[in-house]
Amino acid sequence: MDRLDDLAAFVAVVEAGGLSAAARNLRRSLQSVSRSLATLEQGLGVALVQRTTRRSTPTDAGLAFYRRVKPALAEILEARAEAAERRVEPSGLLRVSASVLFTPAHLVPVVAGFMRRHPRIEVELKLSDRFVDLTDGAFDLAVRIGDLPDSALKARRLGALRRVAFGAPAYFDRHGRPQHPDDLPGHQCVVRTAEGEAWPFRIGGRTRSVRVNGRFRADNTAAVHAAVAEGLGIGFTPLWQIRSLVDRGVVEPILTDYEVPKVPIHAVWPATRLPPAKTRLFVDFLAETLDLSRL
Repeated sequence: MDRLDDLAAFVAVVEAGGLSAAARNLRRSLQSVSRSLATLEQGLGVALVQRTTRRSTPTDAGLAFYRRVKPALAEILEARAEAAERRVEPSGLLRVSASVLFTPAHLVPVVAGFMRRHPRIEVELKLSDRFVDLTDGAFDLAVRIGDLPDSALKARRLGALRRVAFGAPAYFDRHGRPQHPDDLPGHQCVVRTAEGEAWPFRIGGRTRSVRVNGRFRADNTAAVHAAVAEGLGIGFTPLWQIRSLVDRGVVEPILTDYEVPKVPIHAVWPATRLPPAKTRLFVDFLAETLDLSRL
């Protein structure tokens, strides 16, 4: 029997409270589990478990050994499973949740490159601006923009995204260009109603909200961007949402010296299980390929 199997049997006995229950959990025979435990104790020269007819309880030495072995065994088994998966080309369906607006322009090109590299993997994207529940098994991972709340998820930071004030050259020609966030109350500002009428800026080393107002409001991001492009006023938005407008010269970022810290973007997945090879490969590919340098 493999020494790892002996360690796994010991851990299972401690957690299940008995050899029979451990055998059921491991799908091994009672004799096999008992033999593994005896082999381990003989090799260490110390009793690890006090056995009775009804229950098996770790000795003091066994409890100390369990506390050291448990995390190490988990790491070894995870590494072994990962190595075994790498022997074959990964396949199957990869289910990803991501932002409605961010995905088409910035995530889909990465997915396309990943699928070309791994032709046996299928990808299904579910687009939503809410944080979907990853613990029910409906998704393999999610790409999330924003600070992450404490949760039972593992995460890999992919980078960070700017938030900017912006306007159209035609508006600046008519009304001038604000030089400081405190100039904004004297300008027409296009407000997304869901976000309110206060925009954050970094002023004097601290983040401060500046109240703004204007004649045009909308509850839709695309409508806000269109209104700013038409010269109706100044807007405030993540830069990635207007990158194409900036590249075409339709709008220009302003007040860049007063930008607040960037918003992080992460790949997240459930921490309760070993992610399959296709998930790990996609997270690695995403971290290597997703270009946020102009966002």
